[in-house]
Formats: sequence, C-alpha cells, structure tokens
Amino acid sequence: MPQRTSMIKPGRARVEMPAGTQAIQRASLLVRLIASRGRSGLRLAELVEHSGFTRPTVRRMLKCLVVEGMVMQEEASHRYFLGPLIFELGLAAAPQFNLRDICHPSVQRIADRTGDTVFLSVRSGYDSVCIDRAEGSFPIKALTLDVGTRRPLGVGAGGMALLMPLPEAAVADIVERNAPRFAAYKGLTAPALLRLLKRSRESGYALNDHHMTDGAVSMGMPIVNPFGDPFASISVGAIASRMSAERRPEVAAALRTEVRQLARRLSETATP
Repeated sequence: MPQRTSMIKPGRARVEMPAGTQAIQRASLLVRLIASRGRSGLRLAELVEHSGFTRPTVRRMLKCLVVEGMVMQEEASHRYFLGPLIFELGLAAAPQFNLRDICHPSVQRIADRTGDTVFLSVRSGYDSVCIDRAEGSFPIKALTLDVGTRRPLGVGAGGMALLMPLPEAAVADIVERNAPRFAAYKGLTAPALLRLLKRSRESGYALNDHHMTDGAVSMGMPIVNPFGDPFASISVGAIASRMSAERRPEVAAALRTEVRQLARRLSETATP
C-alpha cells in the first residue's frame, strides 16, 4: 500500500495525499493563486505570503512553471500570470468540463421548483459573470441579469455567494480593488458590502434586498470543491413580494439541494 503524506492548503483542512505528490500540490496551489488574480497577476512576495511556502521554494517552482509554459512573468512589473499552456489545456478540457452544461439541469430544476428566475455565475478576476439563466413559471419575472453580464465581485446575490467561502485576505483584496465601482449600485459602499457578507455567512445564503434592482430580491449560494473554493454560484431572483422572510427558507432549501449535488459532481469531474 502506498505511503501517504498530509498537505495543508492555507486556510483549509488537512488532506491526506499519496507520498511523493507534495511538489505537484505546491505547484498546483501556485497556479491557482495566480489564476485567482486574473489580469493583475502576483509578485513573488505575494505568492510567498499567500502560499505559506518559503521564498526559495516558490522561486524554484515558478522557474519550472515558466519553462513549462504554465506561468509567465512580465518583465516590466515582475508579476506572474497564467501561461499559454494553461490556455491550451483549457481548450482541450472544455468538452469534458463544460460548467454551463453540467450545471444547467440544476439551474432549470430550481426555476421549476420555485417558479422564479435562476442565474449561474462564475468568477472572472475581480468580477462575477452570469453564464446561464433559466426562467420559472411565475408570470412576473425578475430579469436582473442577462447571460454575459459582468459585475464587481460581491455585487448581487450571485457575486456575494462567490465571496462567502473565500479567506479574509482574499475578500479584503477584492473589496479594496472593487470599492470605487460599488457606488454605481445604489450607493453601495465597501463597509456595507462587508456587513452583507457577514450576514450571508451567518445565514448560509447570500441575500440581496436593496443594492441592485428596485422591487427585486435575490438569494444565492456558492458551489464549492472539497477545499471550500467556489466553482460557481447559483442565485434566484424574484419580485420582492415573492421573496418574503417566510418564503426564503423554501428557496434556500431548493438552492442547497442542488449546490450540494453539483459540488459532488464537479469535484468528481475535476478529479483525474
């Protein structure tokens, strides 16, 4: 039986993995950290801080990742970004891992169960992007998002749900970066968003009842992998009269059932 070793991802639980895989895990974490910053990239010092690895270890692994084309470094800023090989691998993986296709049945089931409009959103750098939508049977729709709509991460129930599982350092960075953009959403401020995030974490679902569309309320939950990182989020939008405090547990139950099933399926799909 192969020996196993433990690996702790910063801010996550200990995960037992086969011996000899530590370098792969570390390299994978560095790639994910770089990916999480999108077009902003990360400096060496930031990767050391966020990964918890020593500076020599991070530098050595980055050199290897650059040679392999998985990471590239911009000469002027010295920041690291995802490399061309990641793009090529993504194209190759797309037929087997089409997030929208995998999630759509769940999105549609929630729409059928609630009668309201349901949205699937993903993170794109410091934004959230709606990639799918299904409409329920209720005649008055809350069409607050079109497919392709991009908003600052944290705005709206879907964007807030994507923030819920993130560690505090990542949340602080996102909120600081997006703060100047919040005012366009009915005067939303960074402190107000952080209060909404605290409420969302305590209740187990994101609730947007003020800062987006007049007369509309939305609820959302993240879809997470075994480490607690969000794959995507699903949110339900309805006119305010249909999202009363008495009805919210019903909508939350519909969301919870589907996001848990999707979390399991997506984790299995992403595992070689």
